[in-house]
Amino acid sequence: MSGINPQVFSFFTALAKNNNREWFEANKPKFKTLENEVKVFTKEVERALQLHDKIQKAKMFRIYRDVRFSKNKTPYKTHFGIAFHREKPAFRGGYYIHLEPGNSFLGVGFWGPSPEDLFRIRKELELDAEELRKIMAQSDFKKYWGELSGDEVKTAPKGFDKAHSNIDLIKKKQYVFLKNFTDQQVFSDDFVDLIDEHFQHIRPYFDYMSNVLTTDLNGESLLS
Repeated sequence: MSGINPQVFSFFTALAKNNNREWFEANKPKFKTLENEVKVFTKEVERALQLHDKIQKAKMFRIYRDVRFSKNKTPYKTHFGIAFHREKPAFRGGYYIHLEPGNSFLGVGFWGPSPEDLFRIRKELELDAEELRKIMAQSDFKKYWGELSGDEVKTAPKGFDKAHSNIDLIKKKQYVFLKNFTDQQVFSDDFVDLIDEHFQHIRPYFDYMSNVLTTDLNGESLLS
C-alpha cells in the first residue's frame, strides 16, 4: 500500500500558475509519468475495495476541462478525480477520491441520482426515516463521515409537505458524505489503507440505500 507522490501536487501547483496549452505540452511527459503512478494507486484502492464490495469499474477523470459552458476558460484541471462504481442494479452508491493540493477529500453516496431514484428515496423518507437516522447517529459512523451533505431545495420538493418531520432529509437533491484529508495524509504510506477504512464504514448507509432503491414502498423486490 502506498500514498501519492508529493510531485503530483507540485505539478498541480505549477499548473495552476501556468494553465495554458504551451506550458502543459512542454511538461506533458512529466504529467504522464505522474498520471501513470496515480493509475497504479487507483488499482490498489480498487483491489482493497473488491475484498468487501462489488466494484463494476474504476474511472480516473481526464485532465482536460470542458470549457464550453463555463466562465472559467482555463483548459486543465488542477486535480485528479477518481470514481468507483458499484455493481448495479443490486449495489447502489459510489465512491470518489479527489486529489488536489490543500483540498483532497473522499466523497461517497449519491451525487446525481436519477429522477426516479431521487423520488423513491424521498418517498421512503416521507414514510419512515428512523433507520437512516439511526445509521447516521452511530458514533463510529459519525467519526468517519460526519454529517450528511448535498444540495437541497429551499423548502420542499413538489408534492411533499414542507412541515413534514423528515423534511430536512426529503429536501435533499444529493445524499453524500465527505471527508477531507491533509496533504501529509495523502502522501503517507498508509493512505490506501486509510481510504479503505473509511469506505468500509460507509457500508451500513450503502446497504440501507441499496435496499430502498431495489424495493417498492411495500418492501417488495424490484429485481428480476
